Amino acid sequence: MGAIYIHIPFCEHICYYCNFNKVFIQGQPVDDYLTALLKEMKLALQQYPQTKIKTIYIGGGTPTALSAAQLDYLLSGLQELVPVDQVEEFTVEANPNDLLKGDKLQVLKAHFVNRLSIGVQSFNDDVLKKIGRTHSGVEAVKAVENAQHAGFNNISIDLIYRLPGQDLVDFGHSLKQALALEIPHYATYSLILEQKTVFYNLMRRGKLKLPSQDMEADMYQLAMDEFAKHGVEQYEISNFAKPGFQSQHNLTYWHNENYFGFGAGASGYLGNQRYQNFGPIKQYLTPLSQQQLPILASENITRQQQIEEQLFLGLRLNAGVSKEAFLKRFGVDLLTIYPEVIPKLLQQNLLAENTDAYYLTERGRFVGNDVFAEFMLV
Repeated sequence: MGAIYIHIPFCEHICYYCNFNKVFIQGQPVDDYLTALLKEMKLALQQYPQTKIKTIYIGGGTPTALSAAQLDYLLSGLQELVPVDQVEEFTVEANPNDLLKGDKLQVLKAHFVNRLSIGVQSFNDDVLKKIGRTHSGVEAVKAVENAQHAGFNNISIDLIYRLPGQDLVDFGHSLKQALALEIPHYATYSLILEQKTVFYNLMRRGKLKLPSQDMEADMYQLAMDEFAKHGVEQYEISNFAKPGFQSQHNLTYWHNENYFGFGAGASGYLGNQRYQNFGPIKQYLTPLSQQQLPILASENITRQQQIEEQLFLGLRLNAGVSKEAFLKRFGVDLLTIYPEVIPKLLQQNLLAENTDAYYLTERGRFVGNDVFAEFMLV
């Protein structure tokens, strides 16, 4: 079993917090990129002919920045390479602006896309302007409604907290509006200041005013409380879903399983090898014009690294790290590897256990990175 991630690096507008591999779409060789992308997929997938694809995720950038015709070309080409009608979950990321007309939704539906991840971030127009978004709160609601009317019942939206100009009341208002949409999945993240972003540069110059860390913790607690109150279960540090609607693709990452990464700057994990593609469009296109995969670098992941990653990733899940699955994969008990760390974290009430797994407590989720650091083996 495997998963596929496909990267579309084009955006109509660059948000102030985003550090993903992306470029303004204007003037870019979009059609050449899509042709090369399909070529990369064909070259890679033919090396693994027995792999059954379980999930596909098209992210970015902004996949829906492509025109309806370009989306149709990409998805038609993908359909020739992968039996997409048999894929369990097929997700495409979208900006609300791109779903205000129905043409792109119709193309996605016609090509067996069965899940949408819509980047809403906030329903407050003033906050949206401060973070560089180009849609309004009303348009975000309309985009979700349009998707529902087009037949998409598996929809996720993103919300960000700790944003400039945001307070607890405002974030609570966004949560209330999000829950009123009655969709099955929500992802909510705290703002991270990444290098090479507008916000990072403003912070370096002392011109970015953000809510305090205490306020950030209060916002996270509010999100956990409100989703729980409405029957939307937290299943990962930042993700909440109604029963049966957890992101199957993201679970591939958190379970530390194999996936293909296609597109400029994408990374993949096959066997015990992780690889990353060239990021700049021109450097990505060049090897593919010579029938070669556009891999910038690859590394073999050691057993020690695999063990660490199994803990870092698995502990993000509310279900935690399965003792049985760990023993089956590595041939050794978790307590044998971490005879001092696990008892210490249990005593500190940062970690808990049941018969099957070790998992973060609610207190542990607030300091997740500190807990993860305890599982470094060096």
